[in-house]
Amino acid sequence: MNNCKWEIIYVPPKPPFSPIQQPTVDVFASDIDPKIANILVRMLNQIAPMENFRHVKRVRRSCSDGKTKLSVILCVVGENETEMGSMPKDVLELTNSNQLNPFVTQVCKYAATTKEEWEEQCKLWPTSFHPPTYNIEGITGFGEEDSKLVFNYMSFALKLARSGSSQLANSAVIVDPSANQVIASARDGISSWLTCPDDYKVQSVDVEEPPSRHGVTNGSSSLKLNTDGLPADSTSCSGVSCLNPWHWPQQHPQSSVSCFWHPLRHAAMVAIENSASRDRLLFPSTENIDERFGRYESVENSVVGSPAKRQRRSPSNGERSEADPAEGFKSERPYLCTGYDVYLAWEPCAMCAMSLLHQRIRRIFYAFPNPSTGALGSVYRLQGEKSLNHHYAVFRVVLRDEPPLGRVEDSATISGTNDL
Repeated sequence: MNNCKWEIIYVPPKPPFSPIQQPTVDVFASDIDPKIANILVRMLNQIAPMENFRHVKRVRRSCSDGKTKLSVILCVVGENETEMGSMPKDVLELTNSNQLNPFVTQVCKYAATTKEEWEEQCKLWPTSFHPPTYNIEGITGFGEEDSKLVFNYMSFALKLARSGSSQLANSAVIVDPSANQVIASARDGISSWLTCPDDYKVQSVDVEEPPSRHGVTNGSSSLKLNTDGLPADSTSCSGVSCLNPWHWPQQHPQSSVSCFWHPLRHAAMVAIENSASRDRLLFPSTENIDERFGRYESVENSVVGSPAKRQRRSPSNGERSEADPAEGFKSERPYLCTGYDVYLAWEPCAMCAMSLLHQRIRRIFYAFPNPSTGALGSVYRLQGEKSLNHHYAVFRVVLRDEPPLGRVEDSATISGTNDL
């Protein structure tokens, strides 16, 4: 798009490093005879594997006076241990038996994410470089139509963050990208005078209206941005729950009559609750819990005392789906928010980021960083935690001047319970 002022920036799981300022670790290495290189490498891989440094090549090849020279990494140096005697016993015996002369050198601690990083790493010791590949569809590159949809939904989230009062609040919009449908939306609900409606309603919401220059309009009010694409009035952001998670005692209303109040009702949490309420209304079931779990047959495990596994059984021909496809919704109840995207005005805190992870969100878009408690780039990078069983892609939508919004053929539909 020629006049694109808004920008979608991918937030990687690990913070980027300057190519010349990459973290390093010390290792013991030694020059070796090329004739015994294969034997030594096999033995070293057994007695001193480099599990946390698989990007580092064990052997370095160089040329000196027309002759090939090989060097091998023996093991990683422990903290404050640079003497040969600090090497593991097996490595030390291997070193002595082959009459090696160990020396201490440095290798880069993390795998390179760019070609520039890789080139700098190889100046210390050769490493492997594999261009980043991602298992999450749509993580790299956005076409023109995809970008329009992202900007439209982010515009809707920003309007929602400004609505309701002069005080800004975080907002969350959960979207099913496969159907171009807003599943649920919410603002911070630390204290709210609104109540959840009893019946399910579907209403068409226009998210195609371009925000005004230097601001996202919502009726007579607008969200003014500075030259960096951040809210110009920082004092108006004091009520954003993820920015000030410990500010909630001051937000407690003087009178609790007809007011719902809870310190954990951040925008993302409320949107998740609204999405669950939507599913319960759209996919009603008369079964009790025992009957529902009866669809799964328990299979005894061969190990005594281990929990029984559940094997899914295909529904019989007489069973009906939980929702009528003619209503325009998915015929089966979705599993949490699997495959959905979420749009947030502010980068979520750790609590909200983990909640979205447990919901199996596919992609997260946010407009403003959270320098105090941000869990997706500013303070932590939860999306890069390997121990978690689900990972989503994270993007920041940088706002600059007028957003490049265009006509989207199919207007989005908002469904489920609205914000509290």
